[in-house]
Amino acid sequence: MSLRHLSLFGLAALVLAGGAQAQQQPGAGGPRQVGVVTVATQSVPLIATLPGRAVARDAVAIRPRVDGFVTEVLYSPGRPITAGTPMFRIDATTYEAAVEQARANLASAKAAVPQAEAAYERTKRLQGSTASRSSLEEAQAAMEQAQAAEKAADAALKLAETQLSWTTIASPLDGLPSVAAVSPGDLVTAGQSDALATVTQLDPIDVDMFEPSARLQRIRERVESGEIRRSESLNAQLTLENGTTYAAKGQMVAPGYTVSTSTGAIDFRFRFENPERRILPGMFVRGTIEIGRIEAVLVPQMAAARSRDGRLTAWVADDGKAVKRVLAEEGVHGNAWIVTAGLAAGESLIVNGGANLSEGAAVSPVPVEIDEDGVVRDLPATGATDAPATEGAAPAAEKPAE
Repeated sequence: MSLRHLSLFGLAALVLAGGAQAQQQPGAGGPRQVGVVTVATQSVPLIATLPGRAVARDAVAIRPRVDGFVTEVLYSPGRPITAGTPMFRIDATTYEAAVEQARANLASAKAAVPQAEAAYERTKRLQGSTASRSSLEEAQAAMEQAQAAEKAADAALKLAETQLSWTTIASPLDGLPSVAAVSPGDLVTAGQSDALATVTQLDPIDVDMFEPSARLQRIRERVESGEIRRSESLNAQLTLENGTTYAAKGQMVAPGYTVSTSTGAIDFRFRFENPERRILPGMFVRGTIEIGRIEAVLVPQMAAARSRDGRLTAWVADDGKAVKRVLAEEGVHGNAWIVTAGLAAGESLIVNGGANLSEGAAVSPVPVEIDEDGVVRDLPATGATDAPATEGAAPAAEKPAE
């Protein structure tokens, strides 16, 4: 190999060595510029997310109270009906005859009463002369028997009229009726186990939500210690199965008092207005309940990350150095983590430019703000003139943190 070739190889080796050395010194250009916000402690609502299932507030199974053949089905399945709307009609011939017989018996009993009363009064006037004491007692007994027979006949008439009215079966509540389980001509019996139909009330509708008893005990302890300021009333917001948020808020109508032996959860019932029938019985939903308020720091979700062990971490700028903090969180509020430990009020939280930071890396913090859309922007200028942003700060302020 010639000397010329050796010189070329040596020059190439020097160039590669210089490039490798440059790659090993990424910080040679000075501290990295990062966008920071100053964190503050504030009162934040503590939200509990619970699984729930919708149940009908009222649902009734329609059953006959008299025997007979069904003659008519008087309603349309699936169309709303009001309380008192006729649904079925049973052959009333036998019951109409019973009413007429009861009326005749009542008339006969009424006719016997004046005669018995007159006999008693007559015997009473003649007592001591031609009527004995025993005759008076017999007349009194006959009068009372006639009066009792009249009352019994009147009661029998009312029962017969009531049974006749039961041949028309009406809905006991407002709601939606199901498809009829019988057709005209079917024989039904009083109190049978099979329902003719069901009527379900959907507005309002109830939702059962389930809270683990262990978590409820922890919340109670924190309320008693003063860490949580309990809400005066518990209202719930629903998220439906398709991910949409239900507009109406529900109020708690029945707090739970027992723990399920199978799930270890306590059942709380909330009631929601449901005029459009978007919530149906049996539907699974997710409820959010504001338990109370706590003092915490709101950390934008884009400024924090989960480590491999599941802990929530974030970077802060402390005396020109990047410091990683492990955070204790209580869920989310809006697009921010609710942090109760790991950050102190007044610290500079890195929200932009924190990708690939290492512990103790030199940083140059630039104050920024996060708008309602989650975009990091430079703070507005406060000087007399609108000076342009510092060179190199614009990219960090125009895009969300990585």
